[in-house]
Amino acid sequence: MKTAFSIRVYKQYFNFASSHFMLFKDGTREPLHGHNYRVQVKGNAPELDDDMVFDFLNIKPIVRRICDSLDHKLLIPKNNPNLVIEDRENNYNIVCVDKSVFSIPKTDVLMLPIENTSAERIAAYIANELHAAVLAEYKFEFNELEIEVEETPGQAAVYTLFKE
Repeated sequence: MKTAFSIRVYKQYFNFASSHFMLFKDGTREPLHGHNYRVQVKGNAPELDDDMVFDFLNIKPIVRRICDSLDHKLLIPKNNPNLVIEDRENNYNIVCVDKSVFSIPKTDVLMLPIENTSAERIAAYIANELHAAVLAEYKFEFNELEIEVEETPGQAAVYTLFKE
């Protein structure tokens, strides 16, 4: 019989307020808008180390740091082929297929290495950032790392990262 243990972490401060716009396959986009996102983390391990999957005291500051990095930013998917991102002196000029142009101060923008700014893609981004930080800081990998990103109450996306 196969077994696994899990931890689930969701603190009130696992949140961020960000703006974004989704880009659709046909090149159209939705209007710029924002959400008050909330994040939950679940990590699985096949066995316990010192009677714990992973210490809550160690994971909470990492998740908070990731959420803080996303907070009060315009999230731009730098890997989206329907965007042209021009790096100007103090601004990014972001040109969409529909010819709309956003000129935003660089300090207000976070360029994410994702294809779109859907809750699903943001959850994947957070999972990869958390995985890398836990591995670098604690030399630990979860068998499965599940990230839930809630855009509005009752509406969330979940991404699961599996250990290879």
